[in-house]
Amino acid sequence: MSSLDFYNFDVVVVGAGHAGVEAALAAARLGARTALLTMSCDTVAQMSCNPAIGGVAKGQIVREIDALGGEMGRIIDATGIQFRMLNSGKGPAMHSPRAQADKKAYQFEMKWRVEQQENLSLRQELVEGLETQNGKITGVRVAGGTSYTAKTVILTTGTFLKAIMHTGETQSEGGRAGEKSAHGISGQLLGLGFELQRFKTGTPARINGRTIDFSKCEPQPGDDHPQPFSYLTDKITQTQMDCHLTATTPEMHALIQANLSRAPMYSGQIESTGPRYCPSIEDKVVRFADKSSHQIFLEPEGRNTLEYYCNGISTSLPRDVQDRMIRMIPGLENSDIMRFGYAVEYDFAPPTQLFATMETRRIEGLYFAGQLNGTTGYEEAAGQGLLAGINAALKVAGRKPFILDRSQAYLGVLVDDLVTKGVDEPYRMFTSRAEYRMLLRQDNADRRLTPLGIELGTVCSERAAKLKTHEEEILRAQAAIMNTRHQGNTLEEWLRRPEIGWSDVEKMSPELAQLAVSDLCKRHVEIEVQYAGYIRRQEAEIAKLQKVDSVRIPATFSFSGVPQLRHEAREKLGKLQPTTVGQASRVSGITPADIAVLMMYIRAGEKSENTSSE
Repeated sequence: MSSLDFYNFDVVVVGAGHAGVEAALAAARLGARTALLTMSCDTVAQMSCNPAIGGVAKGQIVREIDALGGEMGRIIDATGIQFRMLNSGKGPAMHSPRAQADKKAYQFEMKWRVEQQENLSLRQELVEGLETQNGKITGVRVAGGTSYTAKTVILTTGTFLKAIMHTGETQSEGGRAGEKSAHGISGQLLGLGFELQRFKTGTPARINGRTIDFSKCEPQPGDDHPQPFSYLTDKITQTQMDCHLTATTPEMHALIQANLSRAPMYSGQIESTGPRYCPSIEDKVVRFADKSSHQIFLEPEGRNTLEYYCNGISTSLPRDVQDRMIRMIPGLENSDIMRFGYAVEYDFAPPTQLFATMETRRIEGLYFAGQLNGTTGYEEAAGQGLLAGINAALKVAGRKPFILDRSQAYLGVLVDDLVTKGVDEPYRMFTSRAEYRMLLRQDNADRRLTPLGIELGTVCSERAAKLKTHEEEILRAQAAIMNTRHQGNTLEEWLRRPEIGWSDVEKMSPELAQLAVSDLCKRHVEIEVQYAGYIRRQEAEIAKLQKVDSVRIPATFSFSGVPQLRHEAREKLGKLQPTTVGQASRVSGITPADIAVLMMYIRAGEKSENTSSE
């Protein structure tokens, strides 16, 4: 490799968190020569907060990342220490896989995968600025005055832009304990015309498990038959570890109330917005003053450490208050705090400044992904990184962009929400955000997305072969239940009854019991049969809405030139420049009347164009 080649790339990814690694791996797998730059090679894919992957709706995202050839699902399958299917007592649209991770094992395994990837160079560099020319990205500048040239750049800076950590009255620079913040990029983004705002996130104390009295806590074991995240994982074979459940106490609440004046969120020291759905214990005590206790999940951080994460009591209270309040929790009376909780304030870029490809509107070839876009969570970050990496590589290759719509994936919902609605608090995915969640289940992500990954080139031959086998199994299973009768009804008709499951129809037919299909296939067919009515209705809704969503808005269309549009609509649509009528309809504050006017003008423009071409 020549010295020029050493600093010349197709794609440069800045930041090696969960967004960065997926972005870099995706770009490299699509043939783009890629560099992944990080402040420390020792913190690749580090879990800054809770040591877990998945959860409600987040588990669906991980399976979608996996179905498209991403890495997160495979890594957690290999390094997870407890696996649970959340909401298993509810309908299948709500089922969400979650796993506790061996925090260090996850990090090391992901670093190992990155190091092995062809076309990908992992470099320890401090990026100090972006290099642009005529509205296009040309590379990045690193400490020491060296520059990397690049055709595309993906920023995945997480919580590090002008980051400040808070523990009580104490403030220090850094986006994560023990690591410094990044300064130069924020100022440059502002200079390039980007809007930046501030968000806040937080983390709880970590406890030495040797000092926890688990007899006072309720064990929370994993599932007896754990289900993998990745479609490439046949079975979870490692021994699982228990989590434990305890709770806050009225005594602890009183202590927090008495020290709110020392809490940065209440003293005025922090003015930025934090995540509504993952509030600090200070917020919980104030907002839910009628509750005498809040659950705390004690989660092990790995097999080779006694460190426990106290999920449910994120805090930025002073150290002396944290030390006292922790000891008021059942089971933690004699606990030893290994790390104190803290809050982080950081810059983020409102995501309405992006196209649906994750490319920025202001600078061609510059992409944003992860918490820089105002999101929270490893899974949301990884999904954005995957899509940004794919699209950056496609742009370099001169191929058409890859955009998922809301009916195809939670990833489509995530991106559409970000670029059309923006955020006024850190964005977290929920099943309620997806209109078509019955179709976007965790069990069918491979059938929905792997064919797209095959077409893109992000999917390996093993994954393609597994999908082919799975589809063949489903066809065999469907044919078997349609063509086999029991007491006058087909097995499919029996399976439609809510009280009947696959195991029941197997008992009705010995031949069915001998059918060589996987448990995943059986469960998939069972869901498709029992929820066929809901699925058909959602498919009909999608077909109807796609007629509107597919109406493209010409790139030259002037929203300001539509006098019948309300001033607010002209202003918002002009700023966001939606590419389809469907996207325009989802912009906050846009009414059905605005869309009717917009459709009228677009149709009139099409007729005028057709007439002039005749």
